[in-house]
Amino acid sequence: MKTINAIRMGGVDVLPLVEGGKGVSVSTGICSGHWAAAGGAGTISVVNADSYDEHGRVIPQLYKGRTRRDRHEEMVEYAIAGGITQAQQAHELAGGRGRIHANILWEMGAAERVITGVLEGAKGLIHGLTCGAGMPYRLSDIAARFGIHYYPIVSSGRAFNALWKRAYHKTAELLGGVVYEDPWLAGGHNGLSNSESPDRPEPPLPRVLELRRTMRLFGLDQVPIIMAGGVWWLEEWEDWIDNPDLGPIAFQFGTRPLLTRESPIPEAWKQRLLQLKEGDVFLNKFSPTGFYSSAVKNEFLNDLRRRSERQVAFSPERVGDHTAEYLISGRRQVFLTPHDLDRARAWERDGFTEALRTPDGTLVFETRAAAAEINADQTACMGCLSECRFSSWSQKGPTYSNGHKADPRSFCIQKTLQAIGHAADDDVEATERNLLFSGHNAYRFGSDPFYSNGFVPTVKQLVARILTGR
Repeated sequence: MKTINAIRMGGVDVLPLVEGGKGVSVSTGICSGHWAAAGGAGTISVVNADSYDEHGRVIPQLYKGRTRRDRHEEMVEYAIAGGITQAQQAHELAGGRGRIHANILWEMGAAERVITGVLEGAKGLIHGLTCGAGMPYRLSDIAARFGIHYYPIVSSGRAFNALWKRAYHKTAELLGGVVYEDPWLAGGHNGLSNSESPDRPEPPLPRVLELRRTMRLFGLDQVPIIMAGGVWWLEEWEDWIDNPDLGPIAFQFGTRPLLTRESPIPEAWKQRLLQLKEGDVFLNKFSPTGFYSSAVKNEFLNDLRRRSERQVAFSPERVGDHTAEYLISGRRQVFLTPHDLDRARAWERDGFTEALRTPDGTLVFETRAAAAEINADQTACMGCLSECRFSSWSQKGPTYSNGHKADPRSFCIQKTLQAIGHAADDDVEATERNLLFSGHNAYRFGSDPFYSNGFVPTVKQLVARILTGR
């Protein structure tokens, strides 16, 4: 394998190894601090990060506000406190080595307020901001305010072109790198455009070359591109290393740090990773963000898929083929096609008696217990996203609604990520009942000899093995 040399990133020389940010309670200060201590760039997540009491116990994020706006303000307070805590942990563990980045979801509720509060409370501890899941035009403004570097996450040269021309050209000196996150390989939320198909993956090299060509138009020859998604062993990417057409390249590892001793995820989740097979990660569009996302196939996703399959179109009036009368909850009359009425009656006989309206003029059928849980989750919304299709929340006043009916085909992402992130080590059922974000290469944990006999490395051991090869 080629020798892996340090590159200039964020104003210093670091190993071209970046820890990918992983949402609620997963990319912690402990994991990222150890990654930075090994010489790379560690990443804390400030998406509803954990904070701790005087005994070191996680403070549960419980909400007491009566309205969504009240609970939203509580969520912001939790997020800022947690982000500061994780930054402090990472800084202490890194010991001045590597870099500490903070990752934020641009579509997270109050994203600008949260990251600003974290940076104010953890001055000098965070060296860079990484941000995706949307078009974070104001990322460069926030970075400039605090004098740190920024790392936008894009999935195409076209997306970076739009960001540069609208905003980033004003703060070019602080652009630390550009993360290319492959929409077919990366875990978490993915940036598939409307013209791209989830079923027709494209190879990353031509897309990254296009991104580099776009960057060179703006004089950004030496700004690193960080390849994210599908990276396992670096010898599989040797034609990328020291490639003059690509320029400086770093590699981001999001999934692999999950299976380390410092990783905070429950033991049952780690064991599930060791058991995955190829194809067990599912690119789906159930997320309340509206983005595609990649997660492990389990009963949680299967339930969402089956719920959407139990779906029929309805009309509020008798029109066209919609001639069959149907009562929603035994009260409101709508009209289905005769064929769909037969399907609805069959679902009811199977116990799916509750017809829930969607924003698309359809009904989905669920059990009474599942419908009650959906309703309770929607009612308990705390505005964790800037806009949520599941609850119809929007952080924009005066209505604080996105103007659409809440969509029961989605789910409360805050609830499930908090549940899996804080599940007991032996709670195997939690890995079936909740969302498990993952990159598509996660199946390689089970076949890679590095993890034979259930070996779980430290972060230091993982980084060392990545640098030396298989």
